[in-house]
Amino acid sequence: MRRFVLASALLASALSSPLLASSLIDNVNGVALDDKGKLVSFDALVIGDDGKVEKLLKGKDKRPERPTFKLDGKGRTLLPGMIDGHGHVMGLGLSLLTLDLSDTRSLAEVQAKITAYARENAGRKWIIGTGWNQELWGLGRFPTATELDAAVSDIPVWLERVDGHAGWANSAAMKAAGITVATKVPAGGRFEMVGGKPSGVFVDAAQALIERVVPPPAPKDRDLAFAKAQARLLSYGITAIADMGTSMDDWQTFRRSGDRGALRVRIMAYASGIENMIAIAGPEPTPWLYDDRLRLGGVKLYLDGALGSRGAWLKADYSDAPGQRGLPLTGSTQLRNQMSRAAMDNFQIAVHAIGDQANAEILDAIDEIADTYKGDRRWRVEHAQIVDPVDLPRFAQHGTIASMQPVHEASDWRMATARMGEARLKGAYAWRTMLDNKVPLAFGSDVPVESANPFPGIAVAITREDAKGEPFGGWMPQQRIRLEEALAAFTQGAAYAGFAEKRFGTLTPGQQADFILVDRDITLARPADIRETQVIETWVGGKRAYVKGTEQ
Repeated sequence: MRRFVLASALLASALSSPLLASSLIDNVNGVALDDKGKLVSFDALVIGDDGKVEKLLKGKDKRPERPTFKLDGKGRTLLPGMIDGHGHVMGLGLSLLTLDLSDTRSLAEVQAKITAYARENAGRKWIIGTGWNQELWGLGRFPTATELDAAVSDIPVWLERVDGHAGWANSAAMKAAGITVATKVPAGGRFEMVGGKPSGVFVDAAQALIERVVPPPAPKDRDLAFAKAQARLLSYGITAIADMGTSMDDWQTFRRSGDRGALRVRIMAYASGIENMIAIAGPEPTPWLYDDRLRLGGVKLYLDGALGSRGAWLKADYSDAPGQRGLPLTGSTQLRNQMSRAAMDNFQIAVHAIGDQANAEILDAIDEIADTYKGDRRWRVEHAQIVDPVDLPRFAQHGTIASMQPVHEASDWRMATARMGEARLKGAYAWRTMLDNKVPLAFGSDVPVESANPFPGIAVAITREDAKGEPFGGWMPQQRIRLEEALAAFTQGAAYAGFAEKRFGTLTPGQQADFILVDRDITLARPADIRETQVIETWVGGKRAYVKGTEQ
């Protein structure tokens, strides 16, 4: 009897005890999205010992009285962690270790920067760089090996274009690769030619001819590159990213970080082709590793190149290059065979398609195989930039996801108009139409092609204007979307696109407590001010992963 009385007293005491929790984030201007994509507000966030959200609290809701940790948010705005639906993690990291040409605005500036880099890094056997974009230089053409020789001629130089779909070599690099007038252009590639000879720019599959002789980074360099990439992502409030084109070397780098307990950002990996898919994951997608921080669940395939290098596959000739329609990088039968090979083992399929013909082709392929491979497949079309208006409604079929990058529209609208003419761009960067057609929309950045910072992307999505506010009123403004829709695409939508919506992407109870504190309320800010949003803190799994001005 005494034991029963004692147990009853203990139970009553427990029920009347103050609410306990591991962490309380209080005094915040909380902004989240409900399951219908509507904005919801809250004042405090309770995080359990497992790093997951326990509840969102409003003004008079009872707070835990003895949390093991409490943070006073000082009224700052708290948002769900941003998810980059399409990026290249190691591409970002390696770009931070090599020559960055993304800020150059003339050929002379590029040459001066390369010369200075070579002088500051004397003794290197190769100079590797990224980020050049001839569209910003006013050349009206691609650069040449001769112009690169004027900067550095004694050692090989290989510079990847900003979109990753072309590379620029000097004469020493071409000699090292054995490139001559007699060299055959590989299928799916193109040489830029001057005077009947390869001029130094290699497009899409032709890049492999140079890349095969470029010294690969050592594992320690890869580890350093990943650490830099992760720090950069977290500083922008990115708590998860879809890594599009993961190689075995990339995967091993992520695993080494995870094994050391240093993996903070969440990575939804998509293997670079079928061979890497099999080598990394074997007979089925990997499980989630390191507390939901790493999984390989799909494969990335390429159907065409990029618009800037005229590699995007079009239905008609380029307006500024008659006779050219771009490059189908994968044949029709090969594409379907690769998709079937992945689908039979339940890997998700993500296909790069930029041009209108490429988008039509992938939609045709999905139509053909969807009845064979049933279930929740979530076919992904990466970029979906230039779509024939007659094909836009087809994205709604079979649950196909449009994985798009708003910043591309701001960077490309002038170039796209020159490449195709405005009359053929009615289905370009068609975010509003996608949503109106009930197409799942995931937003990302394509980093390092563009900055991983999601806030300029949100600003572009709701204005269709670039950083200078051009064109005034937006380019094809009928395709603008609302703030809450853009925020959803950078959170819920990107998580859904990676089969992760039950684990993270919102701040609903039971999900991972991934969130950021920022310096302004983006729901009240002007679009130009949204673009300038600064991340103060980034939290992943209920733990601080970044504080502005320091590293955790």
